[in-house]
Amino acid sequence: MPDSPGRRRLRAPALLALLVLLALPAGCGGSSGPVTLTVLAASSLTEAFGEMGVAYGQAHPGVKLRFEFGGSQEMADRLSDHDPGDVLVTADMASMQEADDYLTGPRPIVAHNSLTIALAPGNPRRIRGLQDLTRPGLRVVVGAGTVPVGRYTRQVLARAGLTVRWTSEEISARAVLDRVRAGEADAGLVYITDLLPAGAAASSVPIPANLNVTAAYPAAAVKDGPHQGAATAFVSWLGTPAAQRLFNKYGFASPGTTR
Repeated sequence: MPDSPGRRRLRAPALLALLVLLALPAGCGGSSGPVTLTVLAASSLTEAFGEMGVAYGQAHPGVKLRFEFGGSQEMADRLSDHDPGDVLVTADMASMQEADDYLTGPRPIVAHNSLTIALAPGNPRRIRGLQDLTRPGLRVVVGAGTVPVGRYTRQVLARAGLTVRWTSEEISARAVLDRVRAGEADAGLVYITDLLPAGAAASSVPIPANLNVTAAYPAAAVKDGPHQGAATAFVSWLGTPAAQRLFNKYGFASPGTTR
C-alpha cells in the first residue's frame, strides 16, 4: 500500500538526521583536526624542545605541540590560570611539587643537567673556578632562591664552603646568562646546556663534579586538561630512546647516567 502524506512527513526528519550523522567525522561529532598540546617548560629546554616538537609531530601526526618557555616557577604558577595548558616540565622537583594539586599521573624525570660558571667572552677577569667568585669587586649574578637554578647555585656554593656576594638575582638561568653576555656581570652560574646556544657570546669555567649538582627535569600532565590522554602519552614519550637522543644532542644527560 503506498505511503500516506502523513507517513512521508514523519520519515523526512529521520532521513535528515541520518544525512547529518553521515556527514559528521568518524569517531564522534567533534572536530577531526589534530590535537594541540600546550607544553609549559623551563627556558633551558628551549632548543631541545624546538626539535622535539618537530620529531613528535612526525611520529604522531594527530598531535601538535605548542611550547611556552619561562622560569620553572613562572610556568608552575600558570597552572592556576583559567587555561593553564596540558603538560608541565620544570628544572627541579621542588617546582613540580609546588604545582602538585594541578597535576595528574606519573612525574618521571626525563633529563638531567648540571651547572657551570658563565663568563664574558675571553674571560677578561681571569676567573679560574668557584673560589674566584669571592673576589672583592667581582660582579656575580645568580638565580633567585625561589627558582631552580638559584636553589642549585646555593647547593654548589654550600658544598664548596664559599660565601659569594652577588650583585643581582634573576628569575632563570637564561636571565643570568643574558646579564653576563650584556656585560652587566663578570660571572654567573647557569646550566651547562645554556652555553651551547650562546656560542661565542660567552665562555665558561667548569665546576668540579664533586661540587656540582644533578639538576633533575620532571614532567607531568595537567589535571583536568582538555587532552589528558595525549598529554600523558607525550610525557611517556619523553623517556623513549628517540627523545633521549635529542636531549643528549643538546647537552642533557639521560636519567640514570652520569656526566
